[in-house]
Amino acid sequence: MFEAGGVPRAALTLQLGSYAGFVGAHWWNLQDAALRCESEVQEQERKICPDVLYRAGRTLSRQETYTPRLILMDLKGSLNSLKQEGCLYGDTKIDTSVAWQGNLMTHQEDPPAKNLFLQDLSKLEGGMSSDGGFSPRALPLSKDVSQLPTQLHVSQKGHQLEGSVRVWSDYLRVRLHPRSIFMIHQYNDDGESSQLEAFGQGESLLHDPTYLEELEDRLHFYVEECDYLQGFQILCDLNNGFSGVGAKVTELLHDEYSGRGILTWGLTPVIHNVGVSWKDFYRLMNTVLGIVHLSSHSSLFCPLSLNGSLGLKPEAPVTLPYVHYDASLNYHSSAILATALDTLSAPYRLHSSQFSMVQLADAFNSSGRKVVAAGTAVPFPMAYGQSLPDALCSYQLAVPWTPLSSCGEQKDSCCFAQSVVLRGIGKENHISNLPPGSQPKSALHVCETGEEVLGSYLHARCPGTFSTSYLIQGPCKVLPPYPQFFSALLNKQGFLLDKLPSCSTAVESIPVLTALQSSPALYSALYRLYKELHQVDVRRWASFFSAGIELYDFQEALHELRTLSQCYKTSSELDESEDEADTD
Repeated sequence: MFEAGGVPRAALTLQLGSYAGFVGAHWWNLQDAALRCESEVQEQERKICPDVLYRAGRTLSRQETYTPRLILMDLKGSLNSLKQEGCLYGDTKIDTSVAWQGNLMTHQEDPPAKNLFLQDLSKLEGGMSSDGGFSPRALPLSKDVSQLPTQLHVSQKGHQLEGSVRVWSDYLRVRLHPRSIFMIHQYNDDGESSQLEAFGQGESLLHDPTYLEELEDRLHFYVEECDYLQGFQILCDLNNGFSGVGAKVTELLHDEYSGRGILTWGLTPVIHNVGVSWKDFYRLMNTVLGIVHLSSHSSLFCPLSLNGSLGLKPEAPVTLPYVHYDASLNYHSSAILATALDTLSAPYRLHSSQFSMVQLADAFNSSGRKVVAAGTAVPFPMAYGQSLPDALCSYQLAVPWTPLSSCGEQKDSCCFAQSVVLRGIGKENHISNLPPGSQPKSALHVCETGEEVLGSYLHARCPGTFSTSYLIQGPCKVLPPYPQFFSALLNKQGFLLDKLPSCSTAVESIPVLTALQSSPALYSALYRLYKELHQVDVRRWASFFSAGIELYDFQEALHELRTLSQCYKTSSELDESEDEADTD
């Protein structure tokens, strides 16, 4: 991952939308937890390079900082107690004097109430300033994490945030640079009016020179300070008007930063279907337009959701064997997606890796396949002390991961290309420790390294598939405010116990397995979305098209979606009745 001279290949993250904010808050908390625990890890075990995502800087008072390289776009009302300009430059004084000599009446609004987590964090990191914001004076902000107070690891022990999280900023524990938060004030985050509901609304936002210039200014700020920029990772809401924002943002990046990687993750929260309404058609049309436009301008596009499908009548959310999450809470579902994303993205964030963002995308892009599907095992089910060969052999014909791209279960093991990452397994458990002269249970039990075990397993499951695999020893740290929704059968390190313990223990880390695949399952998933909209007269929703997109452009996008789906069709796939789909 390093160029000559040890310069890391930096990546700039863009978060577009409310649910992207939920996933992003957990994502950055996971990075923060990893940084805080890094002093516990031996030097040779440090494989993920934080400099890929973070930037070093100084406040106006010359205090060193280490903050996410991030541009975050969201609507009015999503910040709650978080200041738009952040708190790192809180020592800047603003002149509030006025020239008016007459009588003045001052109305002061109380600052938004903070939940117990944010209150405790304020006390832990230096207390509150007079205006209710964080005071950074005692906050350890620099990259050197070796001196961090140990109480940061155990803060919020016992806090239950499920009832107090309304927006993503209610549980964000990291500090952001003043140029990170980019608010859109003409739409509201909540309420029934002034919502960003349609793809055309999102596209038109960046036709406004004010928003466009502000975005370009922030992009230039981050990009120009990078010695080597490998690309952009984009977290974008797919189900609302932010799909249109994402379309314009990826188009801008594609045009201005040619040759850089653009990896886009299209996010959809769990959909609670209570009958098809105009909102469901809006959601589906936003999704279709988002998939077509985002994949067109990105190096690689991956939909991420816990929904079984993304159609008008979504299938039930996926289940994870050892996670008891509440599908109605964005705080829960986004934690799972962020955990998967943290491991999925590891290949281009390692200290040394074969792949940059562009190279990773190129491995999947043959024959026009720019859409990929994701799967995860959160946590990877492995008994305490069990060997990796034993754990993998226990799956037999089943895949060890749960699909996360609303494509349904894959019918067979066939795929065109895949990138698999397994993290959190100690080196002592990588291979089988058979006594001398013992008969090996399988071919995996004679492998001499963990990397060989994982590679052999994938080759046996998907013969002839181009596969890359990574084995990372460091686990995923799930420290507070990560939800404690794990099975009681997991120990503190996330491994399975033989029986329920006498007293429950908070899970602090977990092993995670992820797979990114160019899969034939995408054929039926994409074609099904095309067919649902092709069979209805979308002109019934004139208000959707009044927001900016033309009916002709929408019909063209539908045609492109159908063409895209054909890239994933194989002879083993059941033929869809296209004649029926083409009948109005």
